[in-house]
Formats: sequence, structure tokens, C-alpha cells
Amino acid sequence: MAVVVKYIVVRDGVEKMTFTSKKEADAYDKQLDIADNLIELLAGAELSIPEESLDELAFFLAQNAADAITILKGGSPRPDPRPQDQEDEDEDMEDEALDEASEVAAQDEEKPKGKGRSKAA
Repeated sequence: MAVVVKYIVVRDGVEKMTFTSKKEADAYDKQLDIADNLIELLAGAELSIPEESLDELAFFLAQNAADAITILKGGSPRPDPRPQDQEDEDEDMEDEALDEASEVAAQDEEKPKGKGRSKAA
């Protein structure tokens, strides 16, 4: 039997996302905190932005906080040298790699562990 540890980020009683590492879950939770604070800031402005768009904008800014902070300090954001098609391809490859890594980890957990196992040099 395999034991799988999952970290679930919950907001207002709703599961937002599940992670396999605490570090990733904490980072996502922090992004949600930042987005919530940005929503409050933007909602206080006299802008006619639909609530759904406001949520999306706040989450986008939270995800790109480093660039947003740089811009707010008067700097320029880091240019992304890759074309959009390359970014999409890279994301697909990352997803496939994560899936493969998960499968390998699951197979490793199923292998019996015992005293008869030899150590590789």
C-alpha cells in the first residue's frame, strides 16, 4: 500500500489546489493572500471593472509579483525571450515530466523494501 501526502489549499471552505510539497502549497497560499489584498485595493478604486475581471487581474498580479514590484519601483520587467508558442510547448513538456515523475514515484513506493536489498556503489 502506498502512502501519499497531499497538501490542500482551502479558502472559505473551498479546496483551491492540491500539492505534493508543503513549499508549493505555502507559495500558492501566499499568492492567494496577495490576490485578496489586491482585490480590496482595486475594489476601493473608482473603476468600473466587473468582479470576475477584478479577481483575474488581482491573481495575475499576485502570480507576477516580482515584475509588478519592479515596475512599481520604476524599473522594467524582465523580458521573456521565448516566443509564446515556445512557452506553451515548454508548459506541455513540464506537465508531461510531472506526470512521468509521479508515475515513477508511485512505482518506487510499491517496490518491497527489505534487508535483502543491495546498495549500489
